[in-house]
Amino acid sequence: MVTNDDSVHGTEPGHLPHADSDFLSGHPLVAWGARVGQRMRQADRRHPWGLDTAVVVCAFLLLCVPDLVHRKGPDEIRIQFTHLPVAGILALQAGLVLPLLFRRRNPTAAFTVILAVFLVQWSLGAWLRADAALLVALYSLVLHGRLRHLPWACAATAVALCLVALQFSGAVSTPDALFFLFSAAVAAVALGFAVRIRRAQLAGLRDRAARLEIERDQRSRLAAITERARVAREMHDIVGHNLSVIITLADGGAYAVDASPERGKQALVLIGDTGRTALGELRRMLGALRERTDGLQLAPQPGVGDLEALFTRVRAAGPRVEYHSVGESDALDRGLQLMVYRIVQEALTNTLKHAGPRARAHVTLRVDPGQLHLRVQDSGPPEGSGRPRPPRAEGHGLAGMTERAALYGGTLTAGPGPGAGWTVEAVLDLTPLPDPSGTTT
Repeated sequence: MVTNDDSVHGTEPGHLPHADSDFLSGHPLVAWGARVGQRMRQADRRHPWGLDTAVVVCAFLLLCVPDLVHRKGPDEIRIQFTHLPVAGILALQAGLVLPLLFRRRNPTAAFTVILAVFLVQWSLGAWLRADAALLVALYSLVLHGRLRHLPWACAATAVALCLVALQFSGAVSTPDALFFLFSAAVAAVALGFAVRIRRAQLAGLRDRAARLEIERDQRSRLAAITERARVAREMHDIVGHNLSVIITLADGGAYAVDASPERGKQALVLIGDTGRTALGELRRMLGALRERTDGLQLAPQPGVGDLEALFTRVRAAGPRVEYHSVGESDALDRGLQLMVYRIVQEALTNTLKHAGPRARAHVTLRVDPGQLHLRVQDSGPPEGSGRPRPPRAEGHGLAGMTERAALYGGTLTAGPGPGAGWTVEAVLDLTPLPDPSGTTT
């Protein structure tokens, strides 16, 4: 069996450049340079003119002072240069160096002034080390200026450098001089483009990081809003249903306590059972919201199997409930079973609230191979009961049922049924969703 040396030593091919880059990024000199650069950027933000003044001072010390001390041209080049007086040299040096003060704020104007002084100087036949300021100005124009100004700036620079090459034609061939001068100009332009592109990339990365942070905060807020809506929906279903049953039982018990004390006692027992059931459901829900359950034993959420207990509590409050189930409803997902339970619970709560304890309700659950049908229909208030049919405007209960159905891609309709009744019907598509890998889920 052939083994890879890289795998033997615990590395993989292609990882060595990454290791080298990590080593280079962790080198003390690189870290020191990064700290110095960061401090310079911070100082530049605090004192914008400081860096430009430092550039001018360095240019004066490195380029202007040698020309003032040695007022002759380079000895190695046999060219007769014009010897200008000190005042003329200072004037030309000032015209070449001082515009660098505003090279970042107005790079086009700085380049134009320096180029004009450069042409005047070489038209006089003078040679100055401060001519390097033209390359600095060209670099600054590429980095800070408008790129549409760059073509004419490059053309003007090329013309100026051709004049310089002609001045050196007596000692150096014109092609060689042009090659050297154009190489320096191209290097200045290339460096300007490199720094500009790098800054644009960093700005894009910072903008992307800021947008990602904003999107993360928005997702967190949306998640919190969704969770609050879910908790509110659960609270409404639990508290609203059980309170409706308790109120109906209490009203019935109050009427029956004189005529039939046993019925009044039975109503009180049912009120206690309903209250304990509601308290248990609230504890389960609130315990799931806490990070720590403090030893609380959480029971599973109600499902289709708990519908009979729900019907028993509703029947105890007065309404007659009939239930028909077709299909394998117990095999449904727990989330689907909870959705069915809550919709039936809310629909029966509305029946008890609006139709009264003498109403009849018919619940039908049919599970087909591809669809789930749920229908809750009540008879409304009995005729001659003297109880008017209250309007069932869309409120939190109907909105909660619609949201529950929509969570599983279903639809819910609610409206008047035959006679004075009310019908709630939910249809859910149980077709498995296709998986990107080609299978179904």
